[in-house]
Amino acid sequence: METNWTKDELVAYVLLYAAHSDFKEDNHERNVIISKVDMQTFQKIHDEFDADNDYQSIQKIMAGMEAHNFSKEDSNILLAEIKALLFSDGEFTLNEQQLLRSLNNLLK
Repeated sequence: METNWTKDELVAYVLLYAAHSDFKEDNHERNVIISKVDMQTFQKIHDEFDADNDYQSIQKIMAGMEAHNFSKEDSNILLAEIKALLFSDGEFTLNEQQLLRSLNNLLK
């Protein structure tokens, strides 16, 4: 699955995926994502994310990581951003914990 995303679009998509791990996206999480990318990128990627199912999301994330040749350092930075996002609402639910483990395996 090819995405043709910029690196910022990939980051926005991964962060949106993480934000939805507990099936809701609150304002804290949204603000974290918007602090990483501009509003136009956020909205474009949000619309695309809303149209995708979980399988499509994982495929797109993997394709984007490969297309942008993410290094171990890039992956570690992205994982740190994901952790900050997941903690931004003051909760770290079981679903969020499981997603973080899954993304850790996927991104490394």
